[in-house]
Amino acid sequence: MDVTITKAEFEKKKYRFHGNSAVQICTWSKKALKGGGECYKQKFYGVPTHRCMQFSPSALFCQNHCIYCWRPAEYLGLPHEVQWDAPAGMVEALVSHRVKLLEGFGGNPKAGPELYREALEPVHFAISLSGEPTLYSQLPELVTYLRKRPKTFSVFIVTNGQEPDMLKQLQAKHSLPTQLYLSLSAHTKEAYRKIVNPGYADGWKRMMASLHFLSKVPTRTVLRITLIKGMNMDLPKDWAGLIWLANPHFVEFKAYTFIGHSRQRMQDINVPTLDEVRDFASEVAGHLHDQFETMDEDGPSRIVVMRNTRRTTERLIKGPDPTQNGF
Repeated sequence: MDVTITKAEFEKKKYRFHGNSAVQICTWSKKALKGGGECYKQKFYGVPTHRCMQFSPSALFCQNHCIYCWRPAEYLGLPHEVQWDAPAGMVEALVSHRVKLLEGFGGNPKAGPELYREALEPVHFAISLSGEPTLYSQLPELVTYLRKRPKTFSVFIVTNGQEPDMLKQLQAKHSLPTQLYLSLSAHTKEAYRKIVNPGYADGWKRMMASLHFLSKVPTRTVLRITLIKGMNMDLPKDWAGLIWLANPHFVEFKAYTFIGHSRQRMQDINVPTLDEVRDFASEVAGHLHDQFETMDEDGPSRIVVMRNTRRTTERLIKGPDPTQNGF
C-alpha cells in the first residue's frame, strides 16, 4: 500500500491527517450548524451533532474490503511496522485540524454563531471515521485520554469485530467507551465472505468472538446491521440467532447507502427503502420472542433502532445531559 497515494485520495474528501490518524467534518455536522437537521445519533442517544468529532487513529488501515464501504477500501490494508501516534498529541492535533475545517462556518450567514462557537470545542468523540480503530495499538490509552478531557461527555467506538483481543484489552484496562458499536453485514459465513471480504482467514470466527464479548461487556452496546437489498435481507432466523448471541442493548437496522466508492461496486437497486428496513427488522424481531421492541426510526438515514427489553442500562435511550460529563 502506497501511503502517500492513499492519503491524497482521502484528502480530496477533506480529511486532515496527523500521522496515521485523521479527522473530517461529517455531512450531518455541517447540516446541524446551518439548522438543517441532526444526526440520528442525537435523536437516539443524545449526541450533540455539531459538537461531535469523528476521527480515526488508524485511518489508512482495515482488515476487510467490504463491498458496500463508501470509503476507498481498495486503498486500505493491514499495518506493517507502523509508528503509531501517541494519544495526547494525536487528539490535540486533530482537534486543531477540526477547528480549521470549521472556519468557513464562522462567516456563513446560514450558520448560527452560538452553534459555531460551541462546535469549536468537541464534547463527543466518535472513533469511527475510516479504517479499523482496534488496529491501533494504544486504543485503551486513547479512550482514557479522551475521558479525561474536561468537557468530554461521551466516546463511541465502531468496530468491525476482527480484533476481539483488543476489545478485551479495553475492558481489562478499564477503558471501555460510553458506547461500543459492532458493525455486522452478513448473517452466514458464506455471506460474510462475499460481502465483507475479510482479510483474515478466520474472520468469521473472530466476529463470533466479538459478538460473544458484546453480550457481557459492562458498557452500552449496539449491533449495527447494514441491510443490502438482494444480498442479506433474507434468513431472518439466522439474523435473530446472531442478535441473540450478541445480546446488545440496541440493534440498529440501517439501509445501505449508494454513495462514495461503493458506487463502483454496487448498484442503486441494492438500497432498501425505510419501509423495507422496518418490515425486515420486525420480521427478525419476531424470531426473538419479544426480547426486542422498536424504539425509534430516522427517515433521512433509513434506520430503525430496536431496544433490548431484558438488558437495560442506567444511561437510558436519550443519553446524558450534553452539558455534563458522562463519565
